[in-house]
Amino acid sequence: MSLESDSPGGVRRILDDPVVIRALAHPLRIKLHSLIGRQGAMTAAQAARELGISQALASHHLRQLAKYGFVEPAAGGNNRDRPWRITHTSMSLPPGATSVAGDLLEQVFAERAIEHLVDWHQHRDDYDPRWREHSGVGQSLVYVTVEEYAELHRAYDALITPLVERRRLGDVAARPPDARPVDLTLISVPVPPTASGG
Repeated sequence: MSLESDSPGGVRRILDDPVVIRALAHPLRIKLHSLIGRQGAMTAAQAARELGISQALASHHLRQLAKYGFVEPAAGGNNRDRPWRITHTSMSLPPGATSVAGDLLEQVFAERAIEHLVDWHQHRDDYDPRWREHSGVGQSLVYVTVEEYAELHRAYDALITPLVERRRLGDVAARPPDARPVDLTLISVPVPPTASGG
């Protein structure tokens, strides 16, 4: 594991250990991690109620997340009912990394993004129309060189990083009252050429 920053709660974690990646690549653990980041800190009992699972199951998965450095005990509580907080604002795989564990993690993240999209479709009428105006799926098929592809990813990172740093995941106090969590999942993959080479 490597870190790109050492500021508390603002660390971008580079997931370069297949064992650590595999520990995170569990749908319930990703949900727990996201939930705690959104709430700032939560006990296993609170997380269990929110996710509709048993406290024992929530505790088990939180201990696994802690074992691999994704969450840590937060202030307050006691040994029996301690709150947890996330340790990193964001995570990514190393550029160009390929592994079975990394592929699994990307698949779980993509499936979670689809779940969020389906949920949004079911509840979007409950939101202010201004949120609906900017949501949804955008799709573009573009022909680029490898250098342009790298430039595109750098531009995306340059756009999103200041927003991530402004309101770090887990820092509830930094959020304005009208701020909402928004899932920005970027999926960019080269597609195979057609038989005619286009």
